[in-house]
Amino acid sequence: MEQRLQFDRDLLRRYNVSGPRYTSYPTAPQFHEGFGEAEYAAAARASNRHEQPSPLSVYVHVPFCQNVCLYCACNKIVTANYTRAEAYLENVFKEIELQSELFDDSRRVEQLHLGGGTPNYLRNEDLARLLAKLREHFVLDETDQREFSIELDPRSIQPETVPYLAELGFNRMSVGIQDFNPEVQQAIHRVQSRELCTSIIEEGRRQGFRSTNVDLIYGLPKQTVESFDRTLDEIIEIRPERLAIYNYAHLPHLFKIQRQIREADLPGPEEKLSIFGRAIEKLTDAGYVFIGLDHFALPDDELAVAQQQGTLHRNFQGYSTRAECDLIALGSTSIGKVGDTYSQNLREPEDYEQRIADGRLAVFRGFELSADDRLRREVIIEIMCHSRLEFADVEARHGIDFNDYFAEELRRLEPLVDDGLIEVDRRRIQVLPRGRLMLRHVAMAFDAYLEREAAEGKRYSQAI
Repeated sequence: MEQRLQFDRDLLRRYNVSGPRYTSYPTAPQFHEGFGEAEYAAAARASNRHEQPSPLSVYVHVPFCQNVCLYCACNKIVTANYTRAEAYLENVFKEIELQSELFDDSRRVEQLHLGGGTPNYLRNEDLARLLAKLREHFVLDETDQREFSIELDPRSIQPETVPYLAELGFNRMSVGIQDFNPEVQQAIHRVQSRELCTSIIEEGRRQGFRSTNVDLIYGLPKQTVESFDRTLDEIIEIRPERLAIYNYAHLPHLFKIQRQIREADLPGPEEKLSIFGRAIEKLTDAGYVFIGLDHFALPDDELAVAQQQGTLHRNFQGYSTRAECDLIALGSTSIGKVGDTYSQNLREPEDYEQRIADGRLAVFRGFELSADDRLRREVIIEIMCHSRLEFADVEARHGIDFNDYFAEELRRLEPLVDDGLIEVDRRRIQVLPRGRLMLRHVAMAFDAYLEREAAEGKRYSQAI
């Protein structure tokens, strides 16, 4: 596939509109409460009856944090009262029992991801209890091919934490760095040294962790092109296998904590664009492959290999190598995918805990895909993951004539063709190097719900 990209400032300005990130299609605004726990249980049991039932992926949401980061828009609970986490974890244990009754023992868990919040908010002994509970009720893959990952806040790491995580079976980590500049760290209330972050990553490598992802954010207060350039130099020296560089969205009307950030300290639109462009230049010069949106990986990382081989996938955790897995979601607000359905747990931890205490599944809304949804999902995932789409492949799987079925959508793509972002003929769509930063725009042409969502006032993040 085409893995080059071009940074065109004028095009980025023109195409900087809001749009979905397509971690699912249809996207979360389409979820509804007509799909609840009964519908989810029926879908889960039905997935066991497939000729070849899918392997499993498990996501556990840990919403607790010890400190508040001023930029954060995640679902979280900032508290020093650890008893809240203990009570929450007991309900996660009960949910594991409830969920395990729906899936055959023959279906192995190949992927496990702990996200948050701050998963390492949990004490080591409680993380051990969580893994033991999962192993008690599910068959976890114990081979070297497993992908067991955990998000880490360096500020909450103890010296024994990383070796202990390795003992529990984790072999991947994601480290939230955001920026190494001390002024920026002070401005976002997230102070952590480069030495601390580096020591965690290096210890992970000594303990056999196969892959490390590092999260950075551009557009933060006090950030400049020069300051972020120095952060990038330090990150490249650490050389994590994967990088995500997210755009900071300043939405104080939605997230009260962001009101503590002085708008005068934020980089202006042009400087923010320059920071992003410089990041792309430095990372690609350093040998990183652009995967898509805001993700990069080293050429031999599994994400880059999967992209080259045409097997890359996209789900609620972002880019993934396991398209075949059904995703079981545990904990408040978490989202899962089983068969051709999506489901989401209750958002508020108190509501979640009460539902589980009543012996019921925590699913409160979801979505069952139609044949048209499944078709469009395949088209959108292929574009988002591989920057191209072969019509014949889609036609063979769905029994359609692509040019006839998507005549209106292909017309919507004509301005992108005129701007040199993509090439379209009777057989394929190919995203060109100058269009690879606009993958969301290509995918949006095939979204059947987007116009209705706009009319209803639903908003997404900026596409660039």
